[in-house]
Parts: sequence; structure tokens; C-alpha cells
Amino acid sequence: MKRFFPILVFTLILITQQAIAQNFTIDKIEPPNWWIGMKWDTLQIMVYGENLKDIDVKSSSDFIEVLNVHESESDKYVFVDLQIKPSAEEGTYKLLFDQNDKVIEWDYPIHEREFAPEEHLGFTNEDVVYLIFTDRFNNGDPTNDTLAISRDEFKYRELNGRHGGDLQGVIEKLDYIKELGFTAIWLTPFLENDMYMSYHGYAATNLYKVDKRFGSNELYKELVKSAKEKGIKVIYDHVANHIGINHEWVENLPFESWINGKVGEHERANHDKPSIVDIHTNENARSFNEKGWFTNYMVDLNQANSFLAKYLIQNMLWWIEYAGIDGIREDTYPYANQKFMSDWAKAILDEYPTFNIVGEVWTGEPAFLAGFQKNSKVRENFETNLPALLDFGLRDSFYRYLSGKAGLYDFYKTFAMDYLYRDIDNLMTFIDNHDIDRGMYIANGDVDKYKIALTILLTSRGIPQIFYGSEIGINEGDHHGRIRKPFPGGFTNDERDAFTKEGRTDLENEIYCFTKKLLELRKEYKSLSSGKMIQYAPYDETYVYFKMKDDEKIMIAINNNDEEYEVELKRMTSEFNSQSTFEELQSGEMISLNENGNLILPAKTARIYLLN
Repeated sequence: MKRFFPILVFTLILITQQAIAQNFTIDKIEPPNWWIGMKWDTLQIMVYGENLKDIDVKSSSDFIEVLNVHESESDKYVFVDLQIKPSAEEGTYKLLFDQNDKVIEWDYPIHEREFAPEEHLGFTNEDVVYLIFTDRFNNGDPTNDTLAISRDEFKYRELNGRHGGDLQGVIEKLDYIKELGFTAIWLTPFLENDMYMSYHGYAATNLYKVDKRFGSNELYKELVKSAKEKGIKVIYDHVANHIGINHEWVENLPFESWINGKVGEHERANHDKPSIVDIHTNENARSFNEKGWFTNYMVDLNQANSFLAKYLIQNMLWWIEYAGIDGIREDTYPYANQKFMSDWAKAILDEYPTFNIVGEVWTGEPAFLAGFQKNSKVRENFETNLPALLDFGLRDSFYRYLSGKAGLYDFYKTFAMDYLYRDIDNLMTFIDNHDIDRGMYIANGDVDKYKIALTILLTSRGIPQIFYGSEIGINEGDHHGRIRKPFPGGFTNDERDAFTKEGRTDLENEIYCFTKKLLELRKEYKSLSSGKMIQYAPYDETYVYFKMKDDEKIMIAINNNDEEYEVELKRMTSEFNSQSTFEELQSGEMISLNENGNLILPAKTARIYLLN
């Protein structure tokens, strides 16, 4: 009996080990591949499966070296550090996962790079960006509209439900976008959102997979290729702050620290963005801002976890390299761990020096906003590495002007605060977007005021962004579902097609032609896009500023009055002289000053003059 007992114990241990080994599985690895010649050549792969404990990992090739294996707190994941050698060649290499002598072989592809780093062009103030809400723009493939793959609680075509816009729809309208004069597109997120409110795309449930209702990874890559062939850059809308609650991580977290708080036991974001730059702030304020959840269905990620941090950096590098995109718009920038966001931006810009990243920092106070830009003048104790900002300061001026809460002096004052920014050319300017009321709605349908706002947007400083449908004056607000109104003609059974002249109303054609002309002028006259701006203080609701580059000088004159106005030019003679001629660029006509040497401006107009 004494001899039998040790044998029995040994047998039970052996059986247990064999049972564990038999249940040891690998389901997927992320990133799914990598590339030769990347600066980021030390890769940390995330392995998904069952019973991933006590794993030994080896590579079948000297081109890939296994540096380390890290167990997580869950046996469903293991992290493996790999070194891709500079001498590596394109091919598929075997990774050998060994647990108690059971070995699983996994083919891991290493590709040649399709794009040189400088082929990721970035975006500059010589571009104009067209913001597309993917689900509401154009339905190119109706067969994927109602795929039974989602746990979305809203029905198809409801206000908060999907409407069918997709990547194929964007591809089909690239000529429309190019003809209008846009040089870049920013698509709202299109990754898998298998959950509540899935149509907006900002609560991803898979960070490596395009939602089937939008298309596929391959189709997105085709879209980028087609756009770039037409001279249109592509900006990727990225979210590092949160994921959707139906993401597979949530039920089995790799680490308890992978997210902030726990499902059902978490803080709400306090939206105290000034606390990030406030030198007098307390740590509680910063913590609530960084660790609070936006909503119960958007799980707040904790980028202070080093494994998650590497995952998110590699995920973004993967999409840039895979698809060939030119820039990123980073959603909810201030709500993520700020040290991580700095490291994230640096890693991307180190890999792609001509790239650009614009951060969404939703505050209209330039003194706060400026603290988030790279090499900030007003924030010396922290480097964000973030090149560009969404200009909510100027946007708020557009809102106050269009709503009647302020006049033209508000623009003058906002531009006068540009000294706070390190790089005013790298501010993305806008009147409206997918989160705020449409410009025409704010203006209560006042087309003349809307045209003045468009003129300021496209002739001042920065990188202009126009929301889809704003070029035809879509007038919606008061609810996200209405702001994101489907573009007329982009969907089955639409009564008309506003992508065509014949399908637009007279008013829509008026706004379309006005916008198109401004875009043409901006492209033809470089001073409008990248010239130095000189402004004069508004007087009696008239406002004059100049844009100058090399020998080119342009004057923008605005009359916000309900009747014509004689604009006195005497105080502006440092910008021109008595021999100067004025060519009104919208009409092509030569304009004469009156007997007083002043300019007569029609009521409620903005005019653009080339000075010679």
C-alpha cells in the first residue's frame, strides 16, 4: 500500500497534466502579422486561447528571436516578445508553443513593406478635409445592411440605428469629393461595433477587424488606394480611450488593471479637461478625467498597463502600415492616460516622419487648448508630441456668430489669441461636425451668414474641415441622429440624388457652387491656404483681413450689416497703395474704389480681392 500510494499520486498528476495539455489551444494572435524594416522591430504579440499557462515559445527561424514570455492574470492570454531581425526576409515563420510536450505550431507572416515611410503624407494647411459619417453617407452595398451579427438594440433606419452607409459607398463617391475640391477625407470609425448604438463606430469590439456592415479590411485598403490615386489623403479616426462593452476582453480581462474600475463599479468621466494643464490642480480631478467612463457601454481602458500600451501602439502602427493611411484623428484625447498618449504619438511619428495626428480636445478656451499641442508655449512641464489640434476655439466663434450671440469682433478676438499656439498652421478648423449642430441649423437657415462663415473657414489660417452635406447646407440639429442625417441620394428609395446638380434644390446648388468656388480659389491662390494673416479690428460689423505669401496678396472683406456699407480703407494703407488694383475673385471683376478711396460692400457678404 505504501508503494501504491506514490504511484497513484504520480499517475493522477500525469493524467492532470495531460488533460491540461489536451485543452491547451491557440485561437488567434494580434497583431496578425508584421513587416520587415520597421523601427518598431521588437514586437509584443498577444496570444488568445485556452489554458495558456506554463508555455514555452520558440521560433523556427533565426530571423525571429523570442525574447520573453509573459503570463497574464487570465489563462486565456499570453504575451510574447519577438525581435524581428534586420536580415529577415518576407515569409511565413513558425512559432512553436510548447506546454508539457504538447506543441502547437502557428504560422506568423512577416511582409515586405508596401509603402515607404514618406508615402504616408500627413495633412497640412494646404489641404481641405471632408468629414464623412460612414453609416450616413452612401450605401454602396445594400447586401450587408442587416447582417444578423449584432447585438444592437436599435432597428435598421431608426434615428439611432444603422442606415447602411459603408466603405463601398465612399469609394463610389470619391469622384464627387475630388470634383468639389477636397484633398483629404476623414471617415468616422468603421471597426466592428457589435453592440448597442453600433452605427457611430466609437465603441469597437474588435480592433483589428472592419465591421462586416461597413465592408472588410481588404475593402478599406482598396478605398485608401483608390483615394490616393485621385490625390485624396485618408485620415483614420482612432480611439485609444475606450472600447465597447461587448469586446471579448471585458468578460475575461488579461489583467485586472486592463481597464479603469470594474463593469458596474466605475466612475463617470468628469470632463474636467482644464485640470490636465492646470498647475494648481489636484490629483483627484486628473484621475476622474482619465479614469472615468463616458457611458456604461464604453469601457475605459487603462493605458498605464504596459501590455495594453504596447497593444494599442502596435495596433495603430499596423493599420497605418497595412492600409497606407496619411493621418489620424484621435478621439477623446484628454480622457486617456496622457503619458501614454505622448508615447503613442512619438512612436507613430518616429516611424512615419511626414505623418500628422490631430487630437480632439473639446475646449473652446485657447489658453487650455494650446497646452495640448507639441512643443507648447504654455505648458513647459510636459511634452504631448501631438502635432495638431481640432480648433474648438474658432468653432465656438462660428457658433456665437451664426446663432446671433456675437458679431465679427468675436473672430478677431479668437485670432488675436493665436500667439498661445506653437503651430497655428496645424489647427484643424471647422464650423460643425458629427457631434454638434449643423452650421445652417445654428444660423436658423440664414444662408448669407452661413456663406460668411464658410468664407472665414476657407480663407483664414489652419486646416479646414467640412462635414459631409454641409456643402449643400443640410439643416439639422438637436439630436445626434438628426445631425448625422443621411445624405440625400445615398440610400435606396431616396426621392432625389443631391450628389447631382439635377437632384439638388436651388438653395442646395447655390451653397454647393459657393463652397466649390471657395475651394477652387483656395487651391489656386496659395496665400489663402498657407499665407501669413494680418487682421484689422472689426468696425460697425465690418471685418477686413489679409493673406499674403511671396508676392501674392489677398484681402478678405466682410460686411455683416443688413445694408451695404462703405468700408474705410485709410487705416489699411500699409497693405496697399493708391496704385493698387482690386480683382474680386468670386466674380473675376475688377473693382474700383469710390471717390473717398473706400470700398462699398453689399449687405451680408464676404468678398475676396486679389491686390495688384
